[in-house]
Amino acid sequence: MAYKVVHYINQFFAGIGGEEMAGHKPEARKGFVGPGQALNAALGPDAEIVGTVICGDTYFADNLEKAEKEVLELIASFAPDGVIAGPAFNAGRYGTACGAVCESVRKSLGIPTVSGMYPENPGVDMYRKSTYIARTADSARGMKNAVPVMAGLLLKQLKGEKIGKPDEEGYIERGVRVNCFMDKIGAERAVDMFVKKLKGEPFTTEYPMPSFDRVPPNPPVTDMKNSRIALVTSGGIVPKGNPDHIEASSASKYGEYSLAGVLKIDSSTHETAHGGYDPTYANIDPNRVLPVDAMRELEKEGVFRKFHETFYTTVGNGTSVGNARRFGAEIAQKLKNDNVDAVIVTST
Repeated sequence: MAYKVVHYINQFFAGIGGEEMAGHKPEARKGFVGPGQALNAALGPDAEIVGTVICGDTYFADNLEKAEKEVLELIASFAPDGVIAGPAFNAGRYGTACGAVCESVRKSLGIPTVSGMYPENPGVDMYRKSTYIARTADSARGMKNAVPVMAGLLLKQLKGEKIGKPDEEGYIERGVRVNCFMDKIGAERAVDMFVKKLKGEPFTTEYPMPSFDRVPPNPPVTDMKNSRIALVTSGGIVPKGNPDHIEASSASKYGEYSLAGVLKIDSSTHETAHGGYDPTYANIDPNRVLPVDAMRELEKEGVFRKFHETFYTTVGNGTSVGNARRFGAEIAQKLKNDNVDAVIVTST
């Protein structure tokens, strides 16, 4: 008897629509939908996609706990043996949703899961220890290569077969240490690596260290009284109604808004679009995250010459490293063009 598999996808891959339908509520359909056809074929005779659960990216991001519970209930209704989520490629909100679904399924149902993402997808860092994530291209152009890897990883789990190393099986490193037997003792392997390093030959470390950007701080402002100071925030403060529809999680954009003539912002003019913290107090007084009132007071006192009357905002919650770098570079260039001397960056 074939293993029963449920497939989780977003509104786009279900053919419902793009961003305009990202608020689509969770629903379940029998059989496979969209990319599920290729996955079902790749699973072969040993497993079958018996149901598909669909949820819009924005709905999931804006209603994290509720959406996770609703999706889990729909998945459980099929009594599956395993779950596939995605692949999400480099779609941030989709990736975090796939990761959250896999983690929830493993914790609540105790069955195997697998997803597929581009390494820079924020869902990778958030959920790689909770589920196997197949390494994919950055867009759906890589679907053909992603499908067999994801299917293979799920089948091995379902059958209780040993899963090899990440480079052998095609999944992203999970940061999980596993005991294994080697032909040489550790001292010999260490010396071998050291000799190769001395000779400039390629070698593979057994314990790769995480790589972090190091951004050297700029020198301090030397003449504050004659400086123009700007505000930038990753706390999601936006004009009321979120006119540019900045996502609550895994933001793909930032906003640029005027503060000309504004002495302070309040609940009637601004709100937070951030989905990663309790918005109550930020919505009551948005100055708590974007301190326009304090900046105006300091400007009035002559602490600095001019408060820059344009602020930049985005949501840092789950935003990919690639997008964050792009936002930073673009915003910095705009501030330089406006002769801004220094920036106060607020978070949450």
